Amino acid sequence: MALGWFSVARITLFSLAIAFSLIGLGLNAYFISLTVSYDFYFTFSALGLATAMLTLFTIPVMLIIDFVRRGAFTSMVVFELSWLFTLAILWVATAGEAVSTFNFYYPRGCIYADGTEAETYCLELQAVEAFAFLNFFIFLGYTGVLLVFSIIGSTRGNGVWTYSVKEATFLGQKSQPIQQQVPLSQYSGAPPTGYAPVVQPRQLGTYNTHTHSGTSPQSHQTQPQQFQPVYSGQPQGISV
Repeated sequence: MALGWFSVARITLFSLAIAFSLIGLGLNAYFISLTVSYDFYFTFSALGLATAMLTLFTIPVMLIIDFVRRGAFTSMVVFELSWLFTLAILWVATAGEAVSTFNFYYPRGCIYADGTEAETYCLELQAVEAFAFLNFFIFLGYTGVLLVFSIIGSTRGNGVWTYSVKEATFLGQKSQPIQQQVPLSQYSGAPPTGYAPVVQPRQLGTYNTHTHSGTSPQSHQTQPQQFQPVYSGQPQGISV
């Protein structure tokens, strides 16, 4: 059976990932705007901006196509596993670059006075790290659970890889075709035996009783007809 609760969890996680990507898009775009006038940009901001745009473009499209069309390749389990794992790698790379930048500029943490630009940049950089890690955990956890369910369904004979999550059968056994048995009372034909049908034999030793004038009685007697037995598949003999 298809897991209804898993489809609901899928939509919920994708919605959270979209929301976190919107926040990450704004934060990374803000950091790029701060450094573009100096003809450079941070690696985490460029990578985070690209990853957020990919997430915001592909995840809603996958959900919409899954609702309006059946059998689309974007809804297949194998496509979701591949693409979402790629997004997870991109998000963890963004988080790693943000952590590296934070450790370089703020080795002692956010120890500046409240309201200063340094304090603001420090907190925003920590926010970039947090939302990047959140999206990484969402996509990695979802793909891990989906992969486990897909392997279980595949070992049980269900072709889940080319089906969507809402149509795939993960935990159910593959149904076997039921062979219909015809009751003996409904069987009207005789069983084949390979022998010819039985013909009732004529009576042995019958004579023609018609007489003709001018002939002897012996000539009126006819020869008995020969009986050719036909094997009917049943033993013949005199019952005792």
